[in-house]
Amino acid sequence: MQRKRLVLSQAPPAAPARSIDWRRNLVVLSVVQAFSTLGFGLIFPFLPLYVRELGVSTGGSLEFWAGMAFSMQALTMMVASPIWGVIADRSGRKLMLERATLGGAILLAAMGFAQNAEQLVLLRALQGATTGVIAANNALVAAQTPKEQSGFALGVLNMARWIGVSGGPIVGGVLGEFFGFRESFWITGALLGIAGLAVVFLVEEDFQPVERSQRPGFWASYRALFAAREMRGLYALAFLRSLGATITLPFMALFVLTLNRGETTGATAMTGLIIGVSAFTSAASAVYLGRLGDRIGHGRVLVGSAIASALLYAPQVFVTSVWQLAVLQALSGVAMGGLIPSIAALMNLYAPAGSQGVTYGLDNSVQASGRVVAPMTAAALASWVGYHGVFAGATFFYAVAAVVAILITRRSPSLNPSLRPPGRG
Repeated sequence: MQRKRLVLSQAPPAAPARSIDWRRNLVVLSVVQAFSTLGFGLIFPFLPLYVRELGVSTGGSLEFWAGMAFSMQALTMMVASPIWGVIADRSGRKLMLERATLGGAILLAAMGFAQNAEQLVLLRALQGATTGVIAANNALVAAQTPKEQSGFALGVLNMARWIGVSGGPIVGGVLGEFFGFRESFWITGALLGIAGLAVVFLVEEDFQPVERSQRPGFWASYRALFAAREMRGLYALAFLRSLGATITLPFMALFVLTLNRGETTGATAMTGLIIGVSAFTSAASAVYLGRLGDRIGHGRVLVGSAIASALLYAPQVFVTSVWQLAVLQALSGVAMGGLIPSIAALMNLYAPAGSQGVTYGLDNSVQASGRVVAPMTAAALASWVGYHGVFAGATFFYAVAAVVAILITRRSPSLNPSLRPPGRG
């Protein structure tokens, strides 16, 4: 008996203890996700208009600084996320979520006091280096959820995300229309603060760090991740999805203004409504498609969602009115709702055990790199062929994503839900 105890004491740390109720945590973390994305969503519809209101001190066009406001946040997040991912696997995923929510609360509130576009861009850069709620949430949920339920759990989390994203632009559009832009940043800070306190007091984590002598180095963690089957292709898909979803955002408000024949009255609210409707339909489809992936294979859902996204973005190149854009964005949202949980669930299946922080930290970095490239690509297309060309770019990126998804799933055992990658179930 003593020998048996000695062996057990020397065993490597196990998965989170069963005393942790992953379903309860999922509920709390979904609320946190909804609150945080609701806050971030408040500022999306009018960020280019806020840049115009603040003005520029050092020179440069409105389009340049509007693009910088999006790109700098994504650039610093791209650099910082892999570092936070390694720290998460060493120090705990809950701690990283606390950092992302409470740190973001301070920085977003400070943006409401910005005096010019340069200050806003600087604060956005600091925000990118500090936040990362989605990656931290994904890592914590993936680490605690049984593998056979991962599609459902990540789908619920994605639904909460899109609920927040759908409500944020609508509320933000109304606030921007009637009260001004600064108040939206202060409300965003308050919502992130509430989410952070919920993580501190309501989320449980039974994290057991790996002994320092057995802990892989920074680069070794990522080499093992890239050596895992299909991971490089999944990260390519994450980049393409982010690029396709983000390319239209920097100029959506200006495009709606053009469709509205230059009338500024109601343009902000309409922009928020369009972004919000797309996010709402994504939320409605996320849980269903995530659970469907658990049954029939996430590869099939991934391929279908990517193809549908490309087909539904193509007609948006030719829209001539706001209502046409709103309808097509709503339909696109249904297809896009299947992309994120499918990619995230496949990552959880194929990544090395115990590396959720590294996996989703790098995923967040890859998606952020898409958001870095998107505004510059959108600006080039808008200046070359006009705002309609931006939607042609989104169509192209989703079409490439569909091709990559087909190539990956031809080799993927996840097409058959009874099969799992070797050593993972």
